[in-house]
Amino acid sequence: MSKFKGKKVLIVGLGQSGVATAKYMAKQGAKVMVSESRQKTDLPEAVKQTADLKIEFEFGGHQAANFKLAELIVVGPAVPLDLPALQEARAMNIPITSETEIAVQLIKEPIIVITGSLGKTTTSTLVAEMLRADGKSAHIASPSNPLINYLSEPSRSDYVILELNAQQMRLLDRLVPSVAAFLNIHHDHLDPQNPSIDSYVDSKKKLLKTCDRNSYVVLNRDDVFVSRFAEETSARVSWFTRRNPMQIGGEFAENFVGSYVEAEKSLIHSKFNGRAESYDISKIKIFGDHNKENVAAAITIVKNIGVSQKAISAVIDSFKGVSHRLEFIRKKDGVYFFNDSKSTTPQGIARALASFKKSPVILISGGKDSSAEYGPLSDQIRGKVKILILLGEAKEKLNRMIGDFSETYLVGTFEEALLLAFQKSRTGDVVLLSPGCPSYDMFRNYEERGEYFKKLVQQL
Repeated sequence: MSKFKGKKVLIVGLGQSGVATAKYMAKQGAKVMVSESRQKTDLPEAVKQTADLKIEFEFGGHQAANFKLAELIVVGPAVPLDLPALQEARAMNIPITSETEIAVQLIKEPIIVITGSLGKTTTSTLVAEMLRADGKSAHIASPSNPLINYLSEPSRSDYVILELNAQQMRLLDRLVPSVAAFLNIHHDHLDPQNPSIDSYVDSKKKLLKTCDRNSYVVLNRDDVFVSRFAEETSARVSWFTRRNPMQIGGEFAENFVGSYVEAEKSLIHSKFNGRAESYDISKIKIFGDHNKENVAAAITIVKNIGVSQKAISAVIDSFKGVSHRLEFIRKKDGVYFFNDSKSTTPQGIARALASFKKSPVILISGGKDSSAEYGPLSDQIRGKVKILILLGEAKEKLNRMIGDFSETYLVGTFEEALLLAFQKSRTGDVVLLSPGCPSYDMFRNYEERGEYFKKLVQQL
């Protein structure tokens, strides 16, 4: 019998995590109530997905009385932990947890955790494909596919791959990963729960502290924050880097375990258990130096758990990337079209532009306004962007910050942006959608934005 049967479970927040938790708890026979600060009319998709469940709803605020009646409170990733109603429940010693924390206690399979400001999904997908090529099954959980969904899968996988962001780590204490990979940390990914770089780094260290001596910790040697994590863990540490360890020297070179990129020769080298292997990345189908770094991270992760060189090489040769991440759409009249809708920060634009070393770029950017600083992009815009086309709520702000460094146009719609880009393009040009902003001014999410852009490109 389920330990949740008959239990009064309050779910705070009806985002994707909240919906998944509500479905699971209702199936387990819990007495479920959802408390959501937004109005019902603001959440049509979430309401539709939970319409057939036997649960109660509270929209438009959080009544402390409902929190005090709960026997378990499950808080969504974006919900502030300092809500007055939560504080009152905490004072009454009512257990407060997260969807991820519930799931990790019930999953018996080894969990590979991948976290970082950028590259989580690409690296997770690479790891899953490498495992599958080696004859093992893998399930990927992420903010858009919450981990608790795995508990309702009809069959088990050999490995569970979990993409974690900083918000999800706040109420995570019992996860002991088989492998924990820390890709990078960027200022652009601060959020209301982690408003400073120190709090953001501390949130990542929460995962580091749950690793034990049997865990493998994979670290980015080139990241100023992540590279220091080796000093704070008792786990077995391995590395990925864009530099030859011999150039770094010292004990690092002498004791190196991990993978490094030799870009000029289109190779990634790895060293594990005293054995060296090399991987040809000349046929790689994903663009950008950052993706070579993601491949090196994925190799380091899977070599820790014994995946074969043959399986890794097969995936490197065939992997076509992940939708909305520097995704090649088509070539028309000598012009190349790329969809990088997942780019929601200035750092995302920077990475995308760095991927095109020779081709002139016509860049389409803009979206929901945020507090991000775009000024540091000026040199890249000046050097690589032939035409800059801005749209969305943030277009005036972007124009003030970077509009002087290229021939710049402000437009009202995606249709205008794409038609203008195509009219201005010449053979060999790249038309790149890399918004550098959230999508919520015009679309529900970056996926919808990217799919719409791809549809328009195919109609040219």
